[in-house]
Amino acid sequence: MTFDDAQRQAMAEQLLKQAAQAGADAAEVFQSQSLACPVFFEANRLKQLESSQSEGTALRLWKDGRPGLAVAYGAVDPKALVERAIALSQLNDPETIELASQSRIRYPDLGQSVSVEQLVAWGKEAIALVRDHSPETLCSAEWDCETELTHLTNSEGLDCGYLDTTLSCYLSAEWVRGDDFLNVADGQTLRDRLNPVELAQQIIQRLDWASDNAALASGRFPILFTSKAADMLWGTLQAAMNGKRVIERASPWSDRLGEPVVDPILTLSQQPDRGPFSCPFDDEGSPTHPITFIKDGVLQLFYTDRTIGRSLSSGTTGNGFRPGLGSYPTPGLFNIVIEPGFQSLDEMIGNLEHGLIVDQILGGGAGISGDFSINVDLGYAVRQGEIIGRVKDTMVAGNVYTALKQVVALGSDAAWNGSCYTPSIVVDGLSITGRSS
Repeated sequence: MTFDDAQRQAMAEQLLKQAAQAGADAAEVFQSQSLACPVFFEANRLKQLESSQSEGTALRLWKDGRPGLAVAYGAVDPKALVERAIALSQLNDPETIELASQSRIRYPDLGQSVSVEQLVAWGKEAIALVRDHSPETLCSAEWDCETELTHLTNSEGLDCGYLDTTLSCYLSAEWVRGDDFLNVADGQTLRDRLNPVELAQQIIQRLDWASDNAALASGRFPILFTSKAADMLWGTLQAAMNGKRVIERASPWSDRLGEPVVDPILTLSQQPDRGPFSCPFDDEGSPTHPITFIKDGVLQLFYTDRTIGRSLSSGTTGNGFRPGLGSYPTPGLFNIVIEPGFQSLDEMIGNLEHGLIVDQILGGGAGISGDFSINVDLGYAVRQGEIIGRVKDTMVAGNVYTALKQVVALGSDAAWNGSCYTPSIVVDGLSITGRSS
C-alpha cells in the first residue's frame, strides 16, 4: 500500500462535490490509511512475520440538518457512499452543524520507520538477555512498526493531514514450577527507537522479585501501583472529566470546577506534542494544544468536542475523536501526562514498612463510579522496605477517588502506557484480601 496524496485528495473532493449535488447542507470526509509490519516470537524463537494494511473513508454529511454517516473500506464508490449517508441521515433528528472552518495545513510527518530486520534483531536481543538470566523461562514477544495517515476535508474549506509512525513492543516471560505458574510481561511504545535492553532488564527485575512466594494477610495498608499498573487509576479520572458525562450528570465532578478533587500532589494534563501518539488536530479538524485539566489537585477544565463544547458554553478543547471509523466524534483524551514526583521506585519501596506492590492486574478496573475489585495478577509483599516475594490469590478493592485523595508518594519513574504517561504511585485507603499462609 502506498500513501498517494493526489489520489486521496481527488477522492475527497469528489465526495464533497457529489454530496453537494445530492442536496447535502454540509459534508466532511475523514480518510485513514495504515500499514503495520509486526514480527512475532513464541517459545523463544521467531515465529512469524506479517504485513497488515487497512484503508477506510468515512463520509459525514447533513441534509435538512439531519446527520448521516457512511463508511467504505478499500475502494470507494462516491455515488453509492453519498446515497448511503443521505439515506441514514433521514433516520436522525436535525442538529446544529459543527464543522471546522477553512484551513489548509499539511503537518510534518511524525516518527521514523525501522526495518523488519531491525525489529527481529531487537526481539532476539531482548529474549537472549532474559534467557541468559533465567534459562528456564519461555518468552513470547511482538515487535511492530506502524505507520498511519490521517486526512480530513470538509465543505467549509478545511484540508489537513499528517503521517504518524509509532514503534511498539511487548515481551512476556513465563515459567512453570510444579503447580506454580508465573508470567511477567511489559512493553514499550516510543518514537524512532525501542530499547530491548531496558525492556529485558524490567522483566529480569520482576523475575527476581518473584523468585520466592510470600504470604500477605488481609487488611488496609499502603499499595504501590507501578507505572504499568497505575493506568487503571487514571481511567476513572478521564471519565469524570469528560464533558459528555457532565452534560448527562453522570460525572461526580459535574459541579466541582475550581475545587480540589484529588491530592494536591497530582497534576494531570494533555500534551499533544509529547510521546508516541502526538497529533496536531482532532477528528473534527480542531487544532490540539496543551491543556492542564487538574493542577495541584484542583479541577481546571472538562474536555469537549464541538457539540459538547457548545452545550457547555465553553467551546471545543480540541478533543473530538472517533472511537472507530464508523463512529461520530465524541469527547476523548490522548497523551495524558501525570506529572511525576521525585522518588525513584527503589526509594518508594524502601519507604514502605508493610505494603503491597501491584504490577499486573486481572480485570478492567473501575468505571466512572470509582468502585473496583481486582485480582492481582502479579504483585509483591513488602516488609521493612524490602520485597520478600510474590503474593498469590490476592485481591484489592476500594474506590479510586478515595485512594487519589490519600497519595503517599509519587514516583520519578514515569513511562508511557499506551497514550498515558504515568509514574508509580503509593496510595492509602484500599482494602487487601490475601492469604496469610
